[in-house]
Amino acid sequence: MSRTLLRGARVITMAADRPDAEHVDILVDGDRIAEIGQVLEAPDAETVDLTGRVILPGLVNAHLHTWQTGLRAVGADWTLMEYLTHLHGSAVQHYTPDDMYVSNLAGALNQLHCGTTTLGDWCHNSLTPEHADAALEGLVQAGIRAVFLHGTPYRDPDLSHPLAEIDRLLEGPVRGHELLTLGMAVQGPQYSSPDAAVSDFRAAHERGLLVSLHQSGGDLAPGWEAVRDAGLFGPRTNVVHGSDLPDGWVRTLVEAGVTFTSTPENELGQGHGTPVTGSLLRLGAAPSLGTDVETVVPGQVLTAARIALAHQRGLDHAQHRRCTGTHADTPSVTAKQALAWATVEGAKALGLAGQVGRLEPGMQADLVAVDTRALNLWPAHDPIAAALHSDLANIEAVMVAGRWRKRDHALLDCDLGKVKDRLRESGERLLHAMDTA
Repeated sequence: MSRTLLRGARVITMAADRPDAEHVDILVDGDRIAEIGQVLEAPDAETVDLTGRVILPGLVNAHLHTWQTGLRAVGADWTLMEYLTHLHGSAVQHYTPDDMYVSNLAGALNQLHCGTTTLGDWCHNSLTPEHADAALEGLVQAGIRAVFLHGTPYRDPDLSHPLAEIDRLLEGPVRGHELLTLGMAVQGPQYSSPDAAVSDFRAAHERGLLVSLHQSGGDLAPGWEAVRDAGLFGPRTNVVHGSDLPDGWVRTLVEAGVTFTSTPENELGQGHGTPVTGSLLRLGAAPSLGTDVETVVPGQVLTAARIALAHQRGLDHAQHRRCTGTHADTPSVTAKQALAWATVEGAKALGLAGQVGRLEPGMQADLVAVDTRALNLWPAHDPIAAALHSDLANIEAVMVAGRWRKRDHALLDCDLGKVKDRLRESGERLLHAMDTA
């Protein structure tokens, strides 16, 4: 097995018992972190000098509909209702398995390019088994770590999730794959009848799978109470958005161990409602983050972290002035918290907290090297802030399971020209089909 020794960088481990940032070496052995410490010796390892960089855990984009990559930015001015009408009311029916493959491949490569090593791929356009297999193959070819959340286009509220397909995926394409995990992207109690919602949650529980669902706008359908009364909310439940949920329900879900994923740029821009961040923080919990739909917003999770941080600070500053008549003396939320939302909390939301999201011996060697020598970050007095403020141009290197996926600012092991050509052809065909429908 290969061994790599990373020297010279300032390291943000996100581990609870370590400093915010420190000058330490990281020894990677195979797919795991073997040791973190000062002046490590490993004569048999490849030594990589990363002086002037900041190393942090690989970012986690906990919610992305990667299958929409071929239609990138066509809905930049869409409201939520327009998105549902044009994307889910028209475009989905024109997707072929090849469209699914190239969108997932290109979308996952872009995530790696932006520093994301773990992706929650919420694939609710699995029209057929062939569509699902093609989407999975795109993730595999990209080399990203992913939780493939199998879903279907919106269907009759009384219909349960297609469990035969879940079992086929468990026994086939996903089985034994080191970087893939299966979950269920269900319609959830917001869009299902109470019986169907309970059935889907119970099926996920019986299979030990993460179950993820959308909720926006605050109004709760009867299925929420049915799932709660059945005792099926728990740590393997992930609520996406959670915008304007009543505080009592947020408390109920947090106490049950449910995780939340906010996609703040999209939620604010399209009209989902107020991001759930503040409600969670008041309960001692925290959101994970996603970028949701590249048809509408860019796919950089660090951008989502900065927007979530600024929005919540803005709300808190306004509340403080209303209550006291003065400006706050200290920030209500810190940059480190926002970075945790894109690392530690993302890993937790996807059921991977024991594998990724922190840099510790025994954890998977998923990490990002940020070049802080660049003009937009130099001088990087605060490594946490530098990491949070970094952009695509600063993501110098990305490692997944001990394997470099990006070095010297360039993706490895992929023919980007060919991928881009296929993606353009796919997007143009889909746009034409939508326009002539």
